[in-house]
Amino acid sequence: MNDISVATAASSERLSATYLVETRYPLEAAAAAMAGEQSSGTFRAIPGETAELLRRFGARVEFIEDITDVGEEALPFSRPPKNAAAATPRRARVGLSWNIENTGTVLASVWSTVLGNLFELHHFSAMRLLDVSFPDVFADAYPGPAFAVEGTRRLTGVEGRPLIGTIVKPSVGLSPQETAALADTLIAAGIDFIKDDELMGDPPHSPFEQRFEAVMAVIDRHADRSGRKVMYAANISGDVDAMRRQLDLIGSRGGTCAMLVLNSVGLSGVVEMRQHSAVPLHGHRAGWGLFSRSPDLGMSYLAYQKFWRLAGIDHMHVNGLSNKFCEQDETVMASAHACLTTMFGRADRPDTVMPVFSSGQTAVQAGETRDRLGSNDFIYCCGGGIMAHPGGPAAGVQSLHDAFDAAAAGIPARDYAANHPELEAALQAFG
Repeated sequence: MNDISVATAASSERLSATYLVETRYPLEAAAAAMAGEQSSGTFRAIPGETAELLRRFGARVEFIEDITDVGEEALPFSRPPKNAAAATPRRARVGLSWNIENTGTVLASVWSTVLGNLFELHHFSAMRLLDVSFPDVFADAYPGPAFAVEGTRRLTGVEGRPLIGTIVKPSVGLSPQETAALADTLIAAGIDFIKDDELMGDPPHSPFEQRFEAVMAVIDRHADRSGRKVMYAANISGDVDAMRRQLDLIGSRGGTCAMLVLNSVGLSGVVEMRQHSAVPLHGHRAGWGLFSRSPDLGMSYLAYQKFWRLAGIDHMHVNGLSNKFCEQDETVMASAHACLTTMFGRADRPDTVMPVFSSGQTAVQAGETRDRLGSNDFIYCCGGGIMAHPGGPAAGVQSLHDAFDAAAAGIPARDYAANHPELEAALQAFG
């Protein structure tokens, strides 16, 4: 079961969501349990749930699409209906919708509504959120991305090609001075974008303020020489007051990006930082596997990324082709396409975000990534693909330029490499 191109059928004036479920209950009864649990109902009828209240605030079952029966339950601890013979588990798609009065335009309330306790209901042996659709009122309630593709290109001065980025490695253990020295090497090599690792925040061995100042001094020195300022996504993820102070420092010091670990900071934290920030917000999805690893539980990236886009994230990680993790290439590319697909289709309210490819990326996957996305609008982050290049970091960066140039010209990378030694070395080393 994949999560690609799942549509909801509810009215555009209602919040709606589509789920994959597995249950031994009759599908209508199972869907009704979902609707009741996530709106006005509970496990027993109660006096206050009048017909009028239920009509106005009860979740509505928009559709049930029976898929198939299955031999064994995917997840443990579900229970069959009482006083009924054990039924064969069935899989189905279920669409629910809610009156916007239930949540208002509060993203945290929407998260609780479309996710909430559903995954714990004893009726189900699988439950996955496939998609969520927000009414247009959310486009007015939240500013969405403030920079995304256009603003990121303006700040970096990179046009007509993907941005080439990297991650500070080792992830932890470097002092502020050692981090700045690495940044010096990478900027001299021609990098466009540098980000802190998600594990690096404000630790005793590398305090944020000291690290940021040391790296910015290097960035400014190179900018004075080249006229182009490298974007540094400094990881500010932490307590809200500390994040505000660090954003203030980034702004006053001329920084051009801040990174947030989305699942650590939460929706409310991102919303607060968007309101406070004058720079792009780079969204890292560390912990995403908790939601995605099982096809029988959690949610799709299609649904996940919509929340963060509304909250105001400008860049979203999507993994990478032939990555070091377990995700398949098909869903990686579906995630990237989703980031570049508008939610509301309003010219006055751009809401796409820039996808970020990472995880074991090198010149080997670069051209295919561009071709399959059908766009240059992405950040391509390579760690070892740059720093472990046989010719050093500058050769690593050049190999990526070569790979993207070959793809733009429609020339196979292997053929292009015949006259481009940095690309040839990368293909030999990483292929």
